Parts: sequence; structure tokens; C-alpha cells
Amino acid sequence: MTDLKQLFIKNKTAKLAIRLQSALRSVSISRNLFMLAAFCVPVFAQVVPPPNAPLYGARTDTGPATTGLPPALRDVGIDQKLNQQLPLELIFRDENGTPVKLGQYFGKKPVVLSLVYYNCPMLCTQVLNGMVTAFRVLPFKIGNEFDVVTVSFDPRETSALAAAKKKTYVDYLPSETQARAVNGWHFLTGDGSSIKQLADAVGFRYHFDDATNQFAHASAIMVATPQGKLSHYFYGIEYSTRDLRLALVQSAENKIGSPVDQLLLYCYHYDPATGRYGAVVMNMIRLGGLLTIVGIAALLLLLRRRGPRQMRLRTGGTV
Repeated sequence: MTDLKQLFIKNKTAKLAIRLQSALRSVSISRNLFMLAAFCVPVFAQVVPPPNAPLYGARTDTGPATTGLPPALRDVGIDQKLNQQLPLELIFRDENGTPVKLGQYFGKKPVVLSLVYYNCPMLCTQVLNGMVTAFRVLPFKIGNEFDVVTVSFDPRETSALAAAKKKTYVDYLPSETQARAVNGWHFLTGDGSSIKQLADAVGFRYHFDDATNQFAHASAIMVATPQGKLSHYFYGIEYSTRDLRLALVQSAENKIGSPVDQLLLYCYHYDPATGRYGAVVMNMIRLGGLLTIVGIAALLLLLRRRGPRQMRLRTGGTV
């Protein structure tokens, strides 16, 4: 019995020893793998792509920073020149081919100014579409409260092309406003010198691409005062009717518009950074407080007047 017990203990001890060796071997393998991983990860993490890699090029410490834009777009953009005086002495041609001075469209009304080219295959058409869409619902009418001057910045374009463009967009306006719009929306062409001077004055930078025979340009419209000073820029191809309305009221020095417009101008201010009108929270709070005070005063006055009247009715007196 004692021999069997000793044999059982020896077998159990041998099995434990085998298990311990196996565990130690596993730990050794894991440690080696961990050391290998610790060595490899930093190596792969620090790999620098070659200079000709399509997405990641090796950076150099010298030389000017690049924008990543194609060469045709590097000089394209719009620089705001608020309060800049337009060169009203410039000579253009109207849609009838008659030489006109830019200044003849200023003096009495604010002017919405846009620079496009009539053969543009896409963007300029979207700008004009956005303008006429806003004009259709604007409470102010072209030729009454404001005028519009659209100038082609392509010196190759003709007055006949300008006339065709004008007819397209005037005909899209409501029928009751078209007669005044014919005399209020002007489509001009000009030579390279006049175009460049006007574009520089409003900060409109564009580039002609020889490969595509097209112009690369940004999209925006401007609002100018009757004196010909730039007052607002609106970017993109869709223009908020509210913003355009307030810009015209402000540019006209409050000579057009209603008391509601004056109230909106108190609550909304033009932000040149965004090209939009934003709410002025403090002014809205002040206006809300003023309206509350007026409402309470009106209510107290009404109650004061109704009190004696109800008393006389109860006592049988005459009103």
C-alpha cells in the first residue's frame, strides 16, 4: 500500500513538472514575440514615404507654403473692398451697342452689381439664376427702388450676346415688373482695360485658362450706394431675399423700405466675414424688453379706464 502511494505521488509530481515546463516555454515564446513586436512597431511607424508618393510627400523646411490648388485657381477669389468708390468714369457698351459711362447708372438708387461672362457654361448662369430668383420675390422692384448692372468680364463678348441674355432674364421676371426692369437691368460689355479696372475696384480676381478656353472665377454679387460706394457682398449662387432687402434699405440710407425694415435693421447687422445679416442678440433683448413695457403700460391703461366704467354700470349711472 505504501509503495502504491509513493508511486502515485511520483507520477503526480512528474505531471506537474511537465506542465510547469510547458508553461515556462509558452512564457518564453510570448516574451520573444512581445520583444519582436516592440522592436517592429516603432520601425514601421516611423517609415517616411518617398518624395514621389502621391498623397504624402516629404516636407522641406524651406520654400513657400502651397495651397494645393491647381495653377488656374491660385489667383481666383474675391477681396472685399467695402466703402470702395467705384470708377464711375469707365466706358462700357450697353446691350444696344451704345457707349455708356458707368456713372450714369448711379446717383439716385442703390445698385446691385454682378460680374459674369455671358458664354459661361455653368457658374455665371447660376449666379444670374440666383439673382432673378431673388428679384422675383423681393418687395422692391428693379427700376423703382433699385437698379441692376451686370458686366461681362470677357472682352471678346458682344452687345448682341448681352441683349440676348437680358431678354432671357427680364422675361423671367413677373410680367407686371418687366417694363420697368427693361430700363433698370443693364447688361454691359467692354474692353479689357475698363473690365480690369472695374474688377480691381471690386476685388474680383479671375483667370483665363487657355487649355479649356474658359474663365476660372468665384461667384458673388455686390450692392453699391447711389454714390457708387460698395456696401455689401453676397457670395455663392443663392441670395437671401431678406439679406438683399436689408442691404438695399441700408445702401439707400433708409430712403426706401418700411418701418418693419427699420426694425429688422435694428435687430440684424451685416457681417462682412460671412456676407450675411446676423441677429444682434442684445438689440433683440432690448426690443423685447421695450415691447414688454409698452404692453404692460397699455394693459394698465385699459384696466384703469374699464374700472370706473364698470362701477357706473353697477350703480345704474350713465356711461
